[in-house]
Amino acid sequence: MNQVVIVICDSLRADLITATDAPFLSELAQRSARFANHAGVFPSTTRTSAASIATGCLPARHGLLGNTMALDEGDGLVCLSVGKPDFRDRLHRATGRTLHVPTLAERVGHAGGTAIAISNVSPGAAYFLDPDGYGWVYNPAGSFGPARRPLPEGEGLALSKGAAGDDAATERFCEDVLCRRAPSVALLWLSEPDYTGHHTPLGGPAHRQAIASADANVRRVALTVSRLDPAGRRILFIVGSDHGMETVAETIDLAFLLIEAGLKRAPNSSDVVVAPNGSAALLYFSDPEGPLVGKVAQFLRAQNWVGRMFVGPELAEVGLPTGSAMRIALTLKSEQRANQHGVPGHSHIVRDWLEPKDVTGFGQHGGLGRNEQSPFLLVSGGGFTPGVRSRRSSLTDIAPTVLRHLGLPSAGMDGRPLPH
Repeated sequence: MNQVVIVICDSLRADLITATDAPFLSELAQRSARFANHAGVFPSTTRTSAASIATGCLPARHGLLGNTMALDEGDGLVCLSVGKPDFRDRLHRATGRTLHVPTLAERVGHAGGTAIAISNVSPGAAYFLDPDGYGWVYNPAGSFGPARRPLPEGEGLALSKGAAGDDAATERFCEDVLCRRAPSVALLWLSEPDYTGHHTPLGGPAHRQAIASADANVRRVALTVSRLDPAGRRILFIVGSDHGMETVAETIDLAFLLIEAGLKRAPNSSDVVVAPNGSAALLYFSDPEGPLVGKVAQFLRAQNWVGRMFVGPELAEVGLPTGSAMRIALTLKSEQRANQHGVPGHSHIVRDWLEPKDVTGFGQHGGLGRNEQSPFLLVSGGGFTPGVRSRRSSLTDIAPTVLRHLGLPSAGMDGRPLPH
């Protein structure tokens, strides 16, 4: 029976995979199909990326628009963190659904297969891999089996983010998931180097050690896959990242600037709600067809810290919905200036009052900067031959590639199966 094994190294930029810091990934790239023109989605956030990997669709189709989103739970629009353990349930209560399209877990489950994910990142990113409970999802904030049955504490995932937690998650993944349970689709989502990148300078000693940690854990999974499928035909092995990172140059308090300009009544008003997503922001309006949208857009066009802005129908250009309360998306200006460790890429970010801390000089993502939009992707086994693939690929191509290997249809997805 064919199987698929996926490992995601959160936030690992393609250009930071070097023989010094990531020797195994560097070697694996030489004997895999390496997709050299690979892109993420927008916003380039982990939670949005997880939903796109799980569904093969852009945010306009699957509906998870960022690390933060605005919901109307009965008292007007309010910005919420998608990463919180209860967001999935709040979204379902407010809208009557979770994601708008089927996930891999759902498609595989309907075909009689199984899907298991171990994710050491935020519960939001973990749960939206399978928000409706067709398989198993393990996360330190709570683990669930089919029908979203909470698993007993002893069966859960009592880990911390960072290298030590990732090591334990990888051990569990290899020994329990791959060797004992052998599901149709097995996914391991590592917290490194994202966790360290958000708290230290990119390319510094701690960040390089975090990259080495991810590299070592990929190696362990690869060795397990090789033992289970020595010929490399039955198991499709996919290793990649969801996005990259850039160094934070300055933090912009967008909500305050809108208030100061007379375009927003108060910090918690719902006339216009800013959903910060690192180096990007989504703006929701209580009256999406009203004149305030145009006034806010005019104000933003005059700001020198705005990179690109998408209003109304233009949202479709970056894979975002055009018919929701979210009417403006923007990415902050980025530049290729290097940080103190020689890592190129700086960007401004939007202040997130849900997580108020100064991250100047550390890593962040969310926008359309060159380095944020530079995840990596390596595919081996399952008929893939080594070599560089130069055609454009995307996170949305992963799910249809998985389904092709399992002999299942991928109709309704934005992505397309990757070339062998």
